[in-house]
Amino acid sequence: MQNMLLADAPRTAAGPTTVEILARLVAFDTTSRHSNLPLIEAVAGYLDGLGVRYRLSHDETGEKANIHAIIGTAGPGGLALSGHVDTVPVEGQSWTSDPFTLRREGGRLYGRGTADMKGFVAACLAAVPDLQAARLPRPVHLFISYDEEVSCNGARRLIEDIDESGWKPDLCLVGEPSLMQPITGHKGRLAMRVTARGRAGHSANPAGGVNAVAAVAEAVNWVTRDARRFAASGPFVPGYDPPHTTCHVGVIGGGSVINIIPDLAWFDMEWRTVPGDDFFHEVERFRAYVAEAIEPAMKAVDPAAGFSFDVLNWIPGLSLDEGHPLADLVRQTTGANGAGRVSYGTEAGLYDASGIPTIVCGPGNIAQAHQGDEWIAESELAACDRFIRRMAERACR
Repeated sequence: MQNMLLADAPRTAAGPTTVEILARLVAFDTTSRHSNLPLIEAVAGYLDGLGVRYRLSHDETGEKANIHAIIGTAGPGGLALSGHVDTVPVEGQSWTSDPFTLRREGGRLYGRGTADMKGFVAACLAAVPDLQAARLPRPVHLFISYDEEVSCNGARRLIEDIDESGWKPDLCLVGEPSLMQPITGHKGRLAMRVTARGRAGHSANPAGGVNAVAAVAEAVNWVTRDARRFAASGPFVPGYDPPHTTCHVGVIGGGSVINIIPDLAWFDMEWRTVPGDDFFHEVERFRAYVAEAIEPAMKAVDPAAGFSFDVLNWIPGLSLDEGHPLADLVRQTTGANGAGRVSYGTEAGLYDASGIPTIVCGPGNIAQAHQGDEWIAESELAACDRFIRRMAERACR
């Protein structure tokens, strides 16, 4: 980290500023395919220095970990501030500086994860000394999780650890980038791999084989038609863009050479569902169509031919009542007149489904995430600094 980068950053007597902590977090390459343990160990060391209690929960490989820290008396109740520290890759993107060195220019801070969402995590960590000094009667929890960008399994593991520890907060705030506007709803998402297995043969005798690519093409055609059905018939839920469930195929593959009947083909697809739609129900509709309309002709040639369906990951939607006290509290604290809904997914749906009322509100713009030269405005971080302290005071006093 260059000294000149933070030469005019505001400092506090209590400890490092949000910008200083953000520079340290950005320096760790926590792309989801890597271990996040170096970053987690650095955060744990910071918390140790402040005398903050925390629990670590690991994935099954032991190479990734969550932190559940608690400021105040350890136990249930109070408010959780939640953020993930894994990021998307930088390969194939256009960067004008090192993605893992925080760069300051024109009121913006550039670096991988600045907006999504190390900026919020840095603000939470910088607030710890002030939250300790406030001596709030109810605890402030800090959730730092892994693998949000690929599966949200870090949040699932953290929820298991909450059940083990009994440190269950009353409320949760997920600081995904929302320009500091409250988000009470997001769509659910399910991703699935669909595989067709046929029988190979010479392309000169198509009746002697089962063409897996052709079978997959029929299945993809159904997905396309169903996407049009959602767009035309709904159901429609105001506030989402688009206001209906969507489905699409994002990755596809199969075959080897032109003169061999392909015996294997596959594609990855997803549903993003509005409240009232159930992606598990959509999976069963799709499976029923394939079993009725595509597989019989395949099995007539080779009984072993057919499809398999493997759910890759899923997260439930979030639908917090806009009249919930948590929504009122965030509106009052931010000065927002209303609350929004978004089509992307977050860990908020998992926390909410576990019985912790949850809302999304954080610094930065989601439009800046997942791109080259990802950035967050310093003004957004400053607003988040104020917001965290006020939220904790109002929720935990």
